[in-house]
Amino acid sequence: MKAKSLVRTPARHSADSLALWEGGSALSEATLLEGRDEFELASGYDRRSERPAPTVAAGLTTGRAPFIEQARAAHRLYIEQPYDQYTEDNHRAWRLLFARQEESWQRFANPHFLRGIDCLSLDPQAVPRLEEVNQFLSPRTGFQAKPVSGYIPAFQFFDCLRNREFPTTITIRDADRLDYLPEPDIFHDIAGHVPMHADPAFANALVRFGDCAHTAAEIVADIRDEDEQVRRLSSILRAMARFFWFTVEFGLMRGEENGTLKVYGSGLLSSHGEIEHSILSPDVQRYPLQLEWVVNQAFEIDHYQPLLFIVDSFGHLFELVGDLERWMRQGRLNNVAPGEPGVSAADLRSFLHR
Repeated sequence: MKAKSLVRTPARHSADSLALWEGGSALSEATLLEGRDEFELASGYDRRSERPAPTVAAGLTTGRAPFIEQARAAHRLYIEQPYDQYTEDNHRAWRLLFARQEESWQRFANPHFLRGIDCLSLDPQAVPRLEEVNQFLSPRTGFQAKPVSGYIPAFQFFDCLRNREFPTTITIRDADRLDYLPEPDIFHDIAGHVPMHADPAFANALVRFGDCAHTAAEIVADIRDEDEQVRRLSSILRAMARFFWFTVEFGLMRGEENGTLKVYGSGLLSSHGEIEHSILSPDVQRYPLQLEWVVNQAFEIDHYQPLLFIVDSFGHLFELVGDLERWMRQGRLNNVAPGEPGVSAADLRSFLHR
């Protein structure tokens, strides 16, 4: 779902915002973007066919939702889910997306995800109600899906994770253009991300990632030279965005029994074409995750990922997040390789002016 450089889309999550989107971007390279729609963080979206949208009732369709436009105009970030505004076309989009993804999940998704899908009791026929999702999710790990109207600055996004809240988009892509996603939608968030949040070990890794954001803010707060403060924070956030991208958004894991590779990254789990491509294509390079490699590895969001990284377990992922925070404290993230993703001014401000 996302991997280009400075992609200006109606952003939403910053992790989904730390990576100038789609998946979490960290803040972009040298360009500091301004404004609400500067970016998103990572998450595997297919944005290849930009055709004019057909004329149908908008409802809560991505890019054409009056409710969202009004919320943004009023600067309301955290919102309710006005379920009665979903149209039949919106529910049809969910049905089509869910139906075409089910077989791929059974073949390529990791067992933790499959158990999460089962425990959430998602209705394949209709867009889910977030309050019902949370009734199943919260007792397992304390996580909740939190509806938002759009882009969330990076620090706020990771602070939500720290508090076991996942900023969740409520709009859904056009039913007639299922492979075009100009920004995150509820299928990516609820069918891609949230089932993983039902796993205690994975949930703990996300919370620890939120702790990393606080560590980053504390480190740069003591730097008096403003230029050096921005430079160092940009490097740290770029490293965080890359780590998030290659794990939470596009991560692979060894199977529990025979070591067969399985998908756990939400960008892959919610992508009809890329989930199979990530496991079977000879064009994809797959390597055990090495922290020094990942934090220096740029990525692009406008095509299938040619390079993916493997963890052994969610316990292993938790340890790696701990290593990331330790490297941050040791100054080993102060000069990561330049390149994608970019870092926005809004994300920088979110860390510097909490």
